[in-house]
Amino acid sequence: MQYQEENTMKKPILTLITAIGLGLAVTAAQAAGELHIYNWGNYTSPEMIEKFEKQYDVKVTIDGYDSNETMLAKVEQGGSGYDIVVPGDYMIAIMIEKGLLEKVRPNQMSNFKNLDSKWVDVYWDPGREYTIPYQWGTTNFTVDRTVYDGDVNTLALMFDPPKELQGRINMLNDMNDVINAGLRYLGYPRCNSNKAQLKELNDMLLKAKTHWRTMDYSTIEKLTSRDVDLSQNWNGAAMRARKDRPELVYAYPKEGFTGWMDNVAVLKGAPNLENARLFMNFMMTPEAAAMTSNFANYANGVKGSEKYMDEKLTKAREIVMPADAPTPEFVPPCPQEVVDLYNKIWTNLKK
Repeated sequence: MQYQEENTMKKPILTLITAIGLGLAVTAAQAAGELHIYNWGNYTSPEMIEKFEKQYDVKVTIDGYDSNETMLAKVEQGGSGYDIVVPGDYMIAIMIEKGLLEKVRPNQMSNFKNLDSKWVDVYWDPGREYTIPYQWGTTNFTVDRTVYDGDVNTLALMFDPPKELQGRINMLNDMNDVINAGLRYLGYPRCNSNKAQLKELNDMLLKAKTHWRTMDYSTIEKLTSRDVDLSQNWNGAAMRARKDRPELVYAYPKEGFTGWMDNVAVLKGAPNLENARLFMNFMMTPEAAAMTSNFANYANGVKGSEKYMDEKLTKAREIVMPADAPTPEFVPPCPQEVVDLYNKIWTNLKK
């Protein structure tokens, strides 16, 4: 998620978990204790947490963050006390490189067989040595069709908006999402170090900003309050906003868009390591994955969860992409020299 989702954020009974490779059996009685989770704001299903707590006699506490970067800064300070974090794909790659995650080998856990094979050999954690899928989705934008009735499937609505949308746009307060969308609109590649192209991007963003009302992660509130008529958005948040504002439609721009996956990971030195392993294995059950999807309105990576999911999730445009939509692009971390260039553009844009 790449996102804070206010008002959102996207049965088999486990009796014994075997920590294969460690020769350690963790029973429900042994698991009694605590688990501290640091997740995107309001992105964790209370029903799922309650089931885990009752099943294993573990008290769970949850704190929220609004961006991958906020989470990383907190973790790098040390002494956070958290066991579980839920970073996006590119952030997982960064945290593994920095040595911030425990190599808990979920690929050896009893419920790993439930994972969809397409989410096993991923660029950010090949073979799943550190993480498991939490939720995945896309980052596009939502627009009110009664305000704008033209073609919605173009990034031009954010960067060169028609008159009826000018001053009525919210962009995510997220450097990567804004810059990557801008690069796609201009037809330039991601992780871009071409200074001429980045100057063009900078100028385009500054001009577009004159038509933006806000830059905020609070996409659902911005839309349901009718403070804006278009918001850059994640698909699950878009679906939630549409519940209160049916005239909203989620766009799939022809220029392309970002795909992302948030992942359950265990922090290095987690104070409740075995409970963290237990939670990770629990999250790979179809029921637990479905509870998370039903709450956050995103897809998950667990086979068999569909039969426990709300029917609306299997039919909604926000979740099921149209056949003619571009393939989502999962963008790996950029080299530091590119990040430095992006930071300059972002700082200039936020003045």
